[in-house]
Amino acid sequence: MSLSLAPDIRPARLEAADYAQRFADATPRLTRAQAVLEAERCLYCFDAPCATACPTHIDVPSFIKRIGDSNLRGAARAILEANPLGGMCARVCPTENLCEAVCVRNTQEGKPVAIGRLQRHAVDALMDSAQPQIFGRAPSTGKKIAVVGAGPAGLACAHTLAKLGHNVVIFDAKPKAGGLNEYGLASYKTPDNFAQAEVQWLLGIGGIEFHHGWKLQTVVQLNALRQDFDALFLGMGLPNTHQLGVPGEGLYGVQDAVDFIATLRQAEDLSTLPVGRQVVVIGGGMTAVDAAVQAKLLGAQEVHMVYRRGPQAMSASKAEQEWAQINGVVIHHWLSPVEVMPNTFDPKYAGGVRFARQKMAGGKLVATGEVLVIEADMVLKAIGQTLGNALLAKADFDLQDGRIATDANGQTSQRGVWAGGDCRAGGLDLTVQAVQHGKLSAQAIHAQLSA
Repeated sequence: MSLSLAPDIRPARLEAADYAQRFADATPRLTRAQAVLEAERCLYCFDAPCATACPTHIDVPSFIKRIGDSNLRGAARAILEANPLGGMCARVCPTENLCEAVCVRNTQEGKPVAIGRLQRHAVDALMDSAQPQIFGRAPSTGKKIAVVGAGPAGLACAHTLAKLGHNVVIFDAKPKAGGLNEYGLASYKTPDNFAQAEVQWLLGIGGIEFHHGWKLQTVVQLNALRQDFDALFLGMGLPNTHQLGVPGEGLYGVQDAVDFIATLRQAEDLSTLPVGRQVVVIGGGMTAVDAAVQAKLLGAQEVHMVYRRGPQAMSASKAEQEWAQINGVVIHHWLSPVEVMPNTFDPKYAGGVRFARQKMAGGKLVATGEVLVIEADMVLKAIGQTLGNALLAKADFDLQDGRIATDANGQTSQRGVWAGGDCRAGGLDLTVQAVQHGKLSAQAIHAQLSA
């Protein structure tokens, strides 16, 4: 039992050959024949609901028709014109909740067209081709725009602006561009270094410069950007994580799930990564699923994912929840952490988590009085992220629930400053919506600079 036995957090729980197999592509590519057969299931609806449901409004029937005609380059163009990160979105977008949820084939056959897999098929074919760059730049405008954050919102903004002839400088704190695409997603969703391949494709349009190791921390920095550039886009994501706020949170073996995932994504040798024998992941979103499944794939004997509400309230999609269970993760509901308990063998380490059973009463979440202890030598926290940047209030930005308030096109309360992605208020915290934020802000910036 973890509470009484010595903590067991160590690397190399598997044979060396097992890591590559376990972390292989979770959704293999469609073959050409498979793609054509799937494309032929599309009814090419007029005013297609799938295109409306996509936050970037990709013309889904158009690109699927081109796949059916074996015109993969044309299909990729239709996708990337609407969504320059269409390759990554095809891999990680919750299509079962968006485009595929409204596919008319659901009614007729009980199964939607595999829009996400078809989108990946087309974009991957382009990326693998001898001439993957299909866009060119408009004549130079002489304007220069600063983008803070090299995540999906910042990259989409930069690419759109570069197409329109502007020069863009992206500032980012990390050594690699990509944001959560590079640091925050499970490696089995983005194998073969696809996040960086997509970044290089985006850069191929020209006119985009990167400054790494740079973080927006002071009003002086902000004012300098506004003075030195013709416009500014903020897409810095949510760099801070919520804490449990319970005793024992500082014990060894307790860490943020986003840090666990980032370390795994950057590891050259997965066998060097330590993982507990028994792991508890607290949270109900995609990050919790990614952390839990990867802990199991690294060789943890038991992995428990624990959420304080019921399954319908989980932000992880039904498909994500099923994926976790298929990979051996046990999901618990209606449990809220009250203490990370020390290991009795070595009290500096975590030994388990005490949870209070919850229920809904009068529209509120209340404790039932029942307590459950789940033993664990590793505890991963995945209860959400927060902007937490005091600079924004000091700079008099209008904020909403701690995030930057904007209009529909991303314009903030500060003249010449736009914002998008997770740092913008009112979003869905999805890669595809962050892309749309960046694209719309870029178009609004262009319109203002061209006036």
